[in-house]
Amino acid sequence: MTVPGRRSSTFSRLLRHGFTDPSGAERLLDVPELSALRDDPVLLDALGATADPDLALRGLVRLVEAQPETERQTLTTTLLSAKPFRDRLLGVLGASEALADHLARHPRDWESLVTYEAADLHPGVAEFEQGLAEATDAVSLRVAYRRCLLAIAARDVCGTTDVAQAAAELADLATATLRAALAIARSAEPADAAMCRLAVIAMGKCGGHELNYVSDVDVIFVGEPTEGADEGKAIQAATRLASHLMRICSETTVEGTIWPVDANLRPEGRNGPLVRTLSSHLAYYQRWAKTWEFQALLKARAVAGDLELGAQYIDAVSPLVWQAAERENFVPDVQKMRRRVVDNIPAAQVERELKLGPGGLRDVEFAVQLLQLVHGRSDATLHSGTTLDALAALAAGGYVGRADASQLDEAYRFLRAMEHRIQLYRLRRTHLVPEDEADLRRLGRSLGLRTDPVADLNREWKRHAAVVRRLHEKLFYRPLLDAVAQLAPGEIRLSPKAAGQRLEALGYADPAAALRHLEALASGVTRKAAIQRTLLPVLLGWFADSADPDAGLLGFRKVSDALGKTPWYLRLLRDEGAAAENLARVLSAGRLAPDLLLRAPEAVAILGDPGGLKPRGRDHLEQEVLAAVGRADDAEHAVAAARGVRRRELFRTAAADLIGSYGTEDNPREQDPGALVDRVGEAVTDLNAATIAGALRAAVRAEWGEELPTRFAVIGMGRFGGHELGYGSDADVLFVHEPREGVDEQEAARAANRVVAEMRRLLQLPTADPPLLIDADLRPEGKSGPLVRTLKSYEAYYRRWSLVWESQALLRAAPMAGDQELADRFIELVDPLRYPAEGLGEDAVREIRRLKARMESERLPRGADPTLHAKLGRGGLSDVEWTVQLLQMRHGWAEPGLRTTRTREALAAAHAAGLIPTEEAQTLDEAWVLATRVRNAVMLVRGRPGDTFPSDPRELAAVARCLGYESGHVGEMVDDYRRITRRARAVVEELFYGA
Repeated sequence: MTVPGRRSSTFSRLLRHGFTDPSGAERLLDVPELSALRDDPVLLDALGATADPDLALRGLVRLVEAQPETERQTLTTTLLSAKPFRDRLLGVLGASEALADHLARHPRDWESLVTYEAADLHPGVAEFEQGLAEATDAVSLRVAYRRCLLAIAARDVCGTTDVAQAAAELADLATATLRAALAIARSAEPADAAMCRLAVIAMGKCGGHELNYVSDVDVIFVGEPTEGADEGKAIQAATRLASHLMRICSETTVEGTIWPVDANLRPEGRNGPLVRTLSSHLAYYQRWAKTWEFQALLKARAVAGDLELGAQYIDAVSPLVWQAAERENFVPDVQKMRRRVVDNIPAAQVERELKLGPGGLRDVEFAVQLLQLVHGRSDATLHSGTTLDALAALAAGGYVGRADASQLDEAYRFLRAMEHRIQLYRLRRTHLVPEDEADLRRLGRSLGLRTDPVADLNREWKRHAAVVRRLHEKLFYRPLLDAVAQLAPGEIRLSPKAAGQRLEALGYADPAAALRHLEALASGVTRKAAIQRTLLPVLLGWFADSADPDAGLLGFRKVSDALGKTPWYLRLLRDEGAAAENLARVLSAGRLAPDLLLRAPEAVAILGDPGGLKPRGRDHLEQEVLAAVGRADDAEHAVAAARGVRRRELFRTAAADLIGSYGTEDNPREQDPGALVDRVGEAVTDLNAATIAGALRAAVRAEWGEELPTRFAVIGMGRFGGHELGYGSDADVLFVHEPREGVDEQEAARAANRVVAEMRRLLQLPTADPPLLIDADLRPEGKSGPLVRTLKSYEAYYRRWSLVWESQALLRAAPMAGDQELADRFIELVDPLRYPAEGLGEDAVREIRRLKARMESERLPRGADPTLHAKLGRGGLSDVEWTVQLLQMRHGWAEPGLRTTRTREALAAAHAAGLIPTEEAQTLDEAWVLATRVRNAVMLVRGRPGDTFPSDPRELAAVARCLGYESGHVGEMVDDYRRITRRARAVVEELFYGA
């Protein structure tokens, strides 16, 4: 008798045995049907050993209750007397609610778990065919299938088979099921069966002999006419049989479904015919197939129907599979498929996604398949469709390091075991790790984690996923280092030929040179070589993801040679974090940033500083430049220091632009291209203004000390004044001066001209730093006019002689350096010219239109494609800017928002004022931003300015990557550019020309 207020001893025992609902379990143990089992001590031990003792007990009660009276004692006696049977039955009931449901509906099927012969431990296709032999329709096939599945699950949960053997058994059961379904379809349509030969080719996990509990079974159908039959009619008959087979397996009946049969991996996917002849398959693969289709064929295996025809199919397609790595864009294609898979996972599920998420099963499978396709060309030992077998073969052949392969094998097995147990519970197709505590507890216990199942499961899962994440990229690259470095004992060296093949497949144009760089970087016993050996596998992956991997690796070698003995550089590399990825992106994206970096490699520290990529403001830069000038001994050293600051800041700006365009793990790709353009324009304008201020100070100090005899200001014009400079832009300026009190005008003019000449000389001196060209051609009278004028001279000229184009040019005028008060008075002087009261007259509008039309016909370079010229072409920068500037001159007097030197600001103000409809404003803005980005990208890639897309394919691909297009999408970039600028030109025709 239980004392009131105290728990029964049974309750306590149930808790100790892992029951979470001991009260409910006590009630279940008291049902009459379990009277023969209730007091047996072995039962509780066996229930406690299951994944979910409560679930196992509930399933057992249902099974016993479902037995006919005459059979109940047989079940209970067998349960108590036969330990293997007891472990199998309770193990299944504690892991799978769905199989407990099956046993309750088919109470005699428990008998299939009783026999324990050697043949029962590892059945193959023949044994499963025997198990399904009595099935005559879809319903009886499902019952027989579940009975066989019950035995597989029992061996799995009891540890009789490991995860790979269970997956192989599931694939063999699927093979037997497809054969049985085809037999049922043939018996239903004997005339069709007589007319054709039909082979069923398993693909995916079934083809690879590594199926899940619940998965689509991917297939391809091959048909041929029997002797004397018409081919067209035979293929129609084969299509009916194949469709019937799919329905038999896929349709929901009173016994549920088996699994969907998916034929979408066939040529042309769901748009293509369900059944083709062998010659039709080959014609498609030889002419039209994409890279992913050859990757899928790696797992093809003939499993049902006419096995001779199936073998002919496999023999015919196998050579094509192993030539796939020689196809153009092979590796980028495969990487793109992987990215697309990850991108399609809902954000809320990424962290729980066992198969497709980062560090998931697909990472292992993709990496292994990629290596098989690259090296299987010359090594037939790699021709396996099974992931773990292929991984072992890659390790045995030296294509993957043994330690890496061992860790990956362990992680893959654990993740597959998790996937199996998750699906087994309700026999539903899912790859999501559950969130419910009870589900996680059952899952953890099913994997042998008994102390703290939930915490231990999460820890082990994260550990294995981290291993996969870390290794799946390195898997590709680490053996390349082993090919040129000292090997650990027992490791097998990748041959030079295999290393070259792999580098070629990764996109390296000169594998021999790449191997030499790797040897130089990774050889030796120094700390530097050791750190580089650790980092290079990751860097090689980042280089391979760029448009020019060769340049990235060469640049890294140069930086490393320059800084290799610097302790902070080695620490930066060892971190293997943001700095390393940022460096890889910068070195492999084009010429400009590496050239700037290699002139002063210590700037690499910028890439490791969390705030290092943020542009410095004008005030900060000017203060630094003027301080450096003040410390210098003479003007040349002073401007050299100023140009050094400019070079460093150009590198910072270019690096931030590239990293924002490519995106890294720590810094996702910038989604607003306009923001990228604005940041570059503002940053380059600020650093050029600061550099000019430094050159002015240096020139004045060298001859006059602290004060020039005349007040002097530099006015920015063009893109400089508009804060829209690109990397290769000159600085358009006007120079204005005003003699100081008591100074002779001629003396002041001579001083001002000498200062300008000295500034231009100093900023263009040949040094390691890029020159800053000053262009004063927008001054009154152009190249014929004086280089420097007084404020009064400007006033007299503009009052008397000013032309409409000069007023238009002054829309961009903004103070940049020198005397601020004088510069402000100059701006006051020109405001009435650029924003005329009551707007422009019709004559002036006609003159501007005439000038623009003349420029279009005369200034476009000979042979240039007008649809692709970013500055002067259709819908390019000139089109958009002249349209916006015309609006500024016509309406700026009345709309304060239009009084800005910046194109995008003025365009937004025109839209806000109702002068441009929303759609047209967006069209012009999009075209201007794109054309500006093209010019910036060309400079980043080629290291010299250009207004058109490069003709060199590799440079063109690099420009596409800078603009955010993935590898292989150059054509899409050019089409997008033409489409966007064509629409912009239509808006220009309407708004500017009044068409």
